[in-house]
Formats: sequence, structure tokens, C-alpha cells
Amino acid sequence: ECQWSLNLTSPPVTKHTLPISSAPATLISSSPPLIPLPFHSSPSSTASIPSFDASTCFAFSASHGCSVRAIAVEVDDAEIAFTMSINHGAIPAFPPVLLHNSVKLAEVRLYGDVVLRYISYNNDSNSKHSFLFLPGFEPVSDSNPFSKSSPLDFGIQRLDHVAGNVHDLSRVVEYLEKFTGFHEFAEFTADDVGTGESGLNSLALANNNETVLLTVNEPVYGTKRKSQIETYLEHNEGAGVQHLALMSDDIFKTLREMMKRSGFGGFEFMPSPPFTYYSNLKKRVGDVLNDEQIKECEEFGILVDRDHHGTLLQIFSKPIGDRFDSF
Repeated sequence: ECQWSLNLTSPPVTKHTLPISSAPATLISSSPPLIPLPFHSSPSSTASIPSFDASTCFAFSASHGCSVRAIAVEVDDAEIAFTMSINHGAIPAFPPVLLHNSVKLAEVRLYGDVVLRYISYNNDSNSKHSFLFLPGFEPVSDSNPFSKSSPLDFGIQRLDHVAGNVHDLSRVVEYLEKFTGFHEFAEFTADDVGTGESGLNSLALANNNETVLLTVNEPVYGTKRKSQIETYLEHNEGAGVQHLALMSDDIFKTLREMMKRSGFGGFEFMPSPPFTYYSNLKKRVGDVLNDEQIKECEEFGILVDRDHHGTLLQIFSKPIGDRFDSF
């Protein structure tokens, strides 16, 4: 089973790194201090990401706002994965490091200013250290209301895929395929997903057991109006991660739980489609969804798509950062 990890960066008052997790997915929010602080300890002894650099984080935030900088996957050996990637054309971003003789971490360039991070653990019975995440991080205590002893269950199973937007799809896909060995999982062209006035081309790459999916999109230029991909590239000032897709075992339950807490923060979702969308839904998917489920789709504004892979229920949040890009 593959462990996903996403690293978002933004510039607050003090340096802070906070991981939150659901099932095998972990989201990490990192930020530098506004006032530079002296560096007193080695990367292996801090509750932070070894590759974190304040000046790089400031530069990233200035260009892209609050956005995803690193996509991490758990591998058997991060050092071997890094070396093999470099031998097959990957651009190095951070060389392998060994933390507490138990955790290895390394990074290569993915697209734009985003990196692919490799992490491997040696949590065998003979190891002195055993980590749930990275050295320096501590599990939430049982007395904390958000600890594992009383977790909030939103029904989220894992991270399904990460979608990135780029200017040149074929060049980026060729680069990724060469050093990851990923295979083509799905492909869509402007004819499949365009409106006639705007469009995009999209290709999804997957690892061998298809637990890691990297979707890459490019805009179609010269159309009557800009596509959302072209708009993203302008707001983000270049290529980057557009959205993260979370897989739920029950999307209706997930949305109910999220909306219960909407008054305390959380996601805002995109406006629902017009009434006619749902009045025609029974004709399209009535053999898969019953009347009650179709009614719930309309209640929550869920989009329903169907192809030879099956039926997909999904909903998109409004942008979660400080720009009209990532969601």
C-alpha cells in the first residue's frame, strides 16, 4: 500500500510544520518565520522536513501563494529510488538523507516548482527508533480531543490522485514516464472534456499497482475563452498542483460530516449545477443510482460521470489557498 503525503507552504509569523492525516494520506502544512531565526540543530533533530528551507519557502509563496510544493510517496528505499530516478533523467532537488538511522528522504523535480519526495522507513523490530511519521514529530496525546482514540470519521479512505497543470503536456509526461516507470492510466482530449469554447488535454499516469495516480493537464489555446487550466497557470505563475482528489467510501456521509462543521471553517463547495442536470440524471444513471441517491446528489450538488470504468460521483471545493488556483 502506498503512503501519500502532500506538503503545502505559506508564509506566517513563525516557522511551523503541522501534519494531519486520514487513513494512509498525510497532509503537511509548513511555513517559515517572518523574522529569520538562528539554526541551532541538525535536520535530523528537528520536528520539520529536512529539505525545508526558509528562503526557498518565501520564494515559492511569493510566486505561487499557499500551494502544494511536495508530493511524497513511500518507497522501499528512498536512496535507491532517487539514484534510479536520476539515472533515468530526473532532475535532483534534494539528495538522500538518513534520519535517526531509520528514515530516508530524497527529492527530485516533478513540474514547475513542485518536487516528488521519496520516503522509506526501517521500522523493523531490531531498529532503535520507530516512527509514525518523521523523526521529531510526536503522536497526538490521548487527552487531545482529536487523537486517534476519538477520531473524526468523515469516511475518507485515501488520496485518490494529484492533478497538476502544465504548459506542455507531452514534454512533462515524457519526463515523468522515463524516471518513474509509471504507465498511462487514462487520457482525455479537448474533444472529450471541452465545451467548444474552451478545453484541455489530460493524461493520468499510474504506478504498477495503480495506487499512485498523477494526472497532468494542459490548456487548449486559441479557443473563444480561457480554460480553467490556462487561468490556473496565470494565477499560479506557472505549472503546479491544481487539485487533490480524496476517495470516500460514502460521499454522502462525507459531505454531511463536512457541512455539519462548515460554521467552524473547512471547505466551501462550488455552486450546484442547474436543476435540469438532475432531472436528466435518472435517464443516465438510473440503473446504478436509486431515487434516494439521485435526490442526495442534487441536495449536495454532486456531479455524476459515467464511462467504461464505472460511475464517478464527485464534488469540487472552492479554491482553498489565497489565489484562484488550488482546490
